[in-house]
Amino acid sequence: MRFKFLKKSAFLFSLFPISLAFAQPSLTALKTEYLVNPIGLDSSKPRFTWQMSDPSQGAKQTAYRILVDTDSVSLTKEKANAWNTGWLKSDVNLVTYSGQSLKPFTKYYWRLDITNDQKKTVSKIASFEMGMMNMVNWKGAWISDNENINLKPAPYFRNTFTATKKIKSARAYIAAAGLYELSINGKKVGNHRMDPMYTRFDRRTLYVTYDITKEINAGQNAIGVLLGNGWYNHQSTAVWYFDRAPWRNRPTFCLDVRITYEDETVETIKSGKDWKTALSPIIFNSIYTAEHYDARLEKPGWNTVNFDDKDWKAVMFRSAPSKNIIAQALHPIRNVEEISTKTIKKINDTTYLFDLGRNISGVSKITLNGPSGTVIRLKHGERLYANGRLDISNIDAHYRPTDNTDPFQTDILILNGKGEQSFMPHFNYKGFQYVEVTTSVPLDLKKENLVGYFMHSDVPVAGDVKTSEPIINKIYYSTNNSYLSNLFGYPTDCPQREKNGWTGDAQIAIETGLYGFDGITIYEKWLADHRDEQQPNGVLPSIIPTDGWGYEWGNGPDWTSTIAIIPWNIYLFYGDQKLLADCYDNIKKYVNHIDETYPTGLTSWGLGDWIPVKSKSPVELTSTCYYYADVVILAKAAKILGKGADFEKYTALAKKIKDAFNAKYLDRQKGIYGSGIQTEMSVPLYWKIVPEESIPLVAENLAKRVEVDNFHLDVGLLGTKAILNALSENGYSNIAYKIATQKTYPSWGWWMENGATTLYENWPIDAKSDISMNHIMFGEIGAWLYKSPGGIKPDENQPGFKHVILDPHIMEGLNAFEASHIGPYGKIVSSWERTTTGIKYTVVIPPNATASMKLAIVRDMVIKVNGKISSEKIEMSAGKYVIEHNSIK
Repeated sequence: MRFKFLKKSAFLFSLFPISLAFAQPSLTALKTEYLVNPIGLDSSKPRFTWQMSDPSQGAKQTAYRILVDTDSVSLTKEKANAWNTGWLKSDVNLVTYSGQSLKPFTKYYWRLDITNDQKKTVSKIASFEMGMMNMVNWKGAWISDNENINLKPAPYFRNTFTATKKIKSARAYIAAAGLYELSINGKKVGNHRMDPMYTRFDRRTLYVTYDITKEINAGQNAIGVLLGNGWYNHQSTAVWYFDRAPWRNRPTFCLDVRITYEDETVETIKSGKDWKTALSPIIFNSIYTAEHYDARLEKPGWNTVNFDDKDWKAVMFRSAPSKNIIAQALHPIRNVEEISTKTIKKINDTTYLFDLGRNISGVSKITLNGPSGTVIRLKHGERLYANGRLDISNIDAHYRPTDNTDPFQTDILILNGKGEQSFMPHFNYKGFQYVEVTTSVPLDLKKENLVGYFMHSDVPVAGDVKTSEPIINKIYYSTNNSYLSNLFGYPTDCPQREKNGWTGDAQIAIETGLYGFDGITIYEKWLADHRDEQQPNGVLPSIIPTDGWGYEWGNGPDWTSTIAIIPWNIYLFYGDQKLLADCYDNIKKYVNHIDETYPTGLTSWGLGDWIPVKSKSPVELTSTCYYYADVVILAKAAKILGKGADFEKYTALAKKIKDAFNAKYLDRQKGIYGSGIQTEMSVPLYWKIVPEESIPLVAENLAKRVEVDNFHLDVGLLGTKAILNALSENGYSNIAYKIATQKTYPSWGWWMENGATTLYENWPIDAKSDISMNHIMFGEIGAWLYKSPGGIKPDENQPGFKHVILDPHIMEGLNAFEASHIGPYGKIVSSWERTTTGIKYTVVIPPNATASMKLAIVRDMVIKVNGKISSEKIEMSAGKYVIEHNSIK
């Protein structure tokens, strides 16, 4: 912690714990594979995690025991036939199952006992349930209605069956190439949207498991499936050629409904030739553009028992899209938040503009009444022309339509004239704030006629930031909105123009995402996509998943370092080695490819500092820094995973890169990299490729450069990741804060001053291109708030916030700040505020974790811990602490 502005005063530091009311310890957040009571798992060795809730000072687990059984009652009697770890002296809270082999379709219960050497604490019973586990366990057939990729309407599928006995439990297992909605007896199953998540369909296909015990009736039942195109049958044409994807076909699915009766017999209702199909009222659906719906074609009751399907056609068999059908074990996409229209503007008798008041990813839902055949067009966009009409010219730049039948981000609804009806797209989402509704006949619309739904992967919130500076609060809010708007089972760049998994955007935003949200399930899935897409020589594409586009442009160490940076950050934030181990060979392939292609240690492969304000940095400078970072991560991973020879090899390679880089780009006497612009100076500092002895001078020169630039940004994507951190980590947090709080161009605050509720793709708000208004690529400021003014950092030697490094920076111009993060052990709080006599700092460390904080030794300053004079480094066990430093004079 640095208090440069306080050095002229003497301060008294005292640290004392805050005693909390005694309470019985409890165990919370019991999860299997990072999910609460999940069903349909495939992992034969699932991971168990938990948190200890205990307000007492120094609360710590000293031993644990896990009991697993198929009978929950047995666990209450301390019997566990599947797995009993026995009492193990350990304070870990992440354990991998190693009991008897788990069986498909079987529900297991688990109980956790811990002790703190004084008392035993017993958890409530948690559960997990296995899914297919193996491809051979599927009984259903892959079916579709045809193989015509150009057929526009989405297909319905239906079947009926009779449940003859009393049902104990029922599960639906459904895999699809495309998207689907599953219904039982006329009602949609679950609240997921856009299942299954997007993968490289011909290499890995996901299935989802649903508990449908309550949905099935005694006697006759009906199953309905509606299929959408998704990324599998991409009919819209754009520059990424998804319409030419090698896997492209008419959507298909495979379904097993597995019913277990009270007498323990099992019946499986499966997809096959006894199913029937017909076209639905969804006459067009594109995940990229929009959805068109003709209500006159509705088939009421199509998914119910008594529907007459005599005119429906037989289904056809199809081959499975891939040989790798695996469980989708991650937080699903949902309609997370309903947003009412803030204002409505009537443009003329047939045109209305609805304004939600904020930019979101998701869909709109319109409810209205009108004559049969009335055409409603709902055009979605982010900004307006001067005349108040919707302007989508900023987000349709890469769309290449072949005709006018697929207007961009424009849903089309044709009314059936049978009273009030609602429409919300099934298989599409958009990025928008405004919806311009045009009707083919005059209709009187009110703002209540339309609502928006903020859609994204429904990851739990894991962090929060509150400050006394309104512009920072707005930036943090907007950063989170953009992060969530770009989380759809994989991280995207923008929710409107592309929806692509740009690797560069994701590596920039990884810390912002992990500080704020519990996203491990999404990233583990996406890194599996990386492994699917990696070429044998180690090369990765710039967008993942991909149809093949991106191997020739936009990739390179600055972008596709995701293969190393994301597993490393998951390890830091969760203390979990699994993703690092799963990707180890892939990181190694990637690094080896660069080493072989660029033997000097310098690489010019990459896209560079994308969309800078004005100054351009050499691609070789930035890409070599990322190459170095990858090699350092690889060496660390080798050490963690016990690969000694690799550790030696890649440690040496890192030194080679560092030496070559500094020999070419660093003027050691002047402390300047390249021409000394912000990106050239900050990126080497951030990735720690600067020689130790040169760091102070390089950091000083970076600070001087920022001052020359009037404390404004002059960076692009890569520089944005680095600059605030490079300054804060090297004694210039006040300058970083000046940059962060600017309200004039170019800055984050400039966007906020101009009404932004999300982050933009380009610094000028009137840019002619590259001006999506909902991008996460400049979102590192969100993580910086946790790391610099909040000072919450993981310790790579005790990852997963087992040990918390606290290094808060008290910044000039900021009166109060609070950051909180729910890590694997619980909630960490770091807050400070100015008082009339100095600074008051409050910290909360969760049970079973520790923290350390270093306070600068300043002349005439005394540090006291619990009333005793202490050194500058304070070690803390679990509990709540207050540090007050007040001027003596």
